[in-house]
Amino acid sequence: MAATHKGKGESGTSDGGGQGDGETGGKTLRFPSAFTVLFAVTVAVWLLAFVIPTGSYQTNQDTGRPIPGSYERTEAGLSFLDRLMQLFLAPVNGLYGILNSDGFIGPNETGELYGAAGVFFFVVAIGIFITMSMSTGAIDNGVARIAQRMSTRGSLLIAVLMVLFSIGGTAEGMAEETLGFYALVVPLILALGYDRLVAASIILVGAGIGVLASTVNPFATGVASDAADISIGDGIVLRFIMYIVLVPIGIWYVLRYARKVKADPAASRVGVADEDEELRSQGLREVGALPTREKIVLTVVGLTFVFMIFSIVPWAQIINGPNAESYGWQLDWYFPELAALFIVMSIVVGLIGGMGEKGMTDTLVRGAGDFIGVGLIIVLARGVTVIMNNSEITDTILHSMENIVNNTSSGVFGALMLLINLPLAFLVPSSSGHAALAMPILAPLADFANVDRAVVVTAYQSASGLINLITPTSAVVMGGLALAKVRYDHYLRFVLPLVGILLVLSLAFVVIGSVW
Repeated sequence: MAATHKGKGESGTSDGGGQGDGETGGKTLRFPSAFTVLFAVTVAVWLLAFVIPTGSYQTNQDTGRPIPGSYERTEAGLSFLDRLMQLFLAPVNGLYGILNSDGFIGPNETGELYGAAGVFFFVVAIGIFITMSMSTGAIDNGVARIAQRMSTRGSLLIAVLMVLFSIGGTAEGMAEETLGFYALVVPLILALGYDRLVAASIILVGAGIGVLASTVNPFATGVASDAADISIGDGIVLRFIMYIVLVPIGIWYVLRYARKVKADPAASRVGVADEDEELRSQGLREVGALPTREKIVLTVVGLTFVFMIFSIVPWAQIINGPNAESYGWQLDWYFPELAALFIVMSIVVGLIGGMGEKGMTDTLVRGAGDFIGVGLIIVLARGVTVIMNNSEITDTILHSMENIVNNTSSGVFGALMLLINLPLAFLVPSSSGHAALAMPILAPLADFANVDRAVVVTAYQSASGLINLITPTSAVVMGGLALAKVRYDHYLRFVLPLVGILLVLSLAFVVIGSVW
């Protein structure tokens, strides 16, 4: 696989890139990585804690959530050395800080785990599973086989490929993994009479809308739900409806352009590259019938994600109301169980794929290493939250926003949540880092507005997905365009109207979810 995982949606550059980068005096200007942004945010929040008044809400004994109108000023009682130690220990507390009975978080306290250790290990586990599955070759060959069988039905092929990429996006946040498919999709699409922009859009728009309408994407929905203190299955009905509506719109938009290019090649926005003719000649990759082993691998991968969805959905609460008791067969799994699931299934996939002991262990280590970056981003973002909590400024910030929320309707609140997250998504293009950073502040606002916290999660991931369709700070966008040899400005002019449509529809869904 050609991709190098840098974290879901994390900033980066590709070897073949350059589009969108500014040149000054022969030096390339690059937007800081998510790590740099989060480091700057950590220091900024630490400094602000010296000047922001301290305070806290009373909490509901049953739910642990803040009680509206109960905010009072407090005294944190931290010396300068104490505050300096908070900055020093922020990443450690972000991983395994313990919340004690007084509400203070530290690595040596006694109480409940507050750090993101569970999410961190889950991210590593699913990274191992994805890498193991890709390494068997079954996924690449499965896509190639579908493409070959539909080679005479271009429009249907485009739709099928976009659906496949969107499923990857909504189920596991498919982002960097898509970079490995350009070598297959570009020649194929050129051979069918389309251009490179169509090829790039199939992947970027297909997977991107899937991520925007994530149903159980662990890197967006999962991390955000954990930070919002709700189940990953909360709000899944609304998110699934969004997926069913938005994916066909994306397919229609790409097909509309593709048909124009096929009817009149002069209508292409990107023109013809020197090597297009050569690629057309090799576009339809010959793939025989998939071996039984690869068919089994594909089945196991699909069933694993289906089982994950089954295990996390709060079935009784969806059917009978939020206060209903779980059914006897309802699993109510969370990150520890899901991490174990993906570790076990990684081994199963490796055995079925015939990778051997060395192949499996090497792939396991590589998969864990590829996704460590995602985990570290989550840890750093959680560390920021710990500084705010221990400095007792989190509730002060909530209080400053409570008055705004109290004066808005539920629908306006939902729309505001999406709009607030748009600039945050640009500053922190890692969906995981964005979620871990923003949700502890934004989710409790839903309590004040009498809106389900799941709506805030949906608003966040919609904003993140929209921005990551176009942001030049994303390795997925810039790397993909570099591989497809499509200029960023050409892609941007093509996709911006679609982004506008998706923004309006996402706002509508969030508003409906807020008043539902």
